[in-house]
Amino acid sequence: MSKVQISKARAYDIVRSPVITEKATMGSEHNQVTFRVPLNASKPEIKAAIEAVFGVKVDAVNTLRQLGKTKRFRGYVGKRSDYKKAIVSLAEGQSIDVTTGV
Repeated sequence: MSKVQISKARAYDIVRSPVITEKATMGSEHNQVTFRVPLNASKPEIKAAIEAVFGVKVDAVNTLRQLGKTKRFRGYVGKRSDYKKAIVSLAEGQSIDVTTGV
């Protein structure tokens, strides 16, 4: 499999924000970090972006599409937008501190 080349701007577009939830922080015990990414981002692109932005070695990338909920407010129906989460497994000895800015 060939390595994906992405620009620095595209790398920062792919890594939108870290997910800070109880479940996501439990993944840090297994050397995993969770990020929100665009719906059209592929696993090889996500891997290349994380390695470029944070300078770490990525072992694996798992993704899931989270469908937006339908919510009601004062009788009006609205819908939250869909988004994609990427659970990134880092190589042994690597770490990303998501509490600090990039």
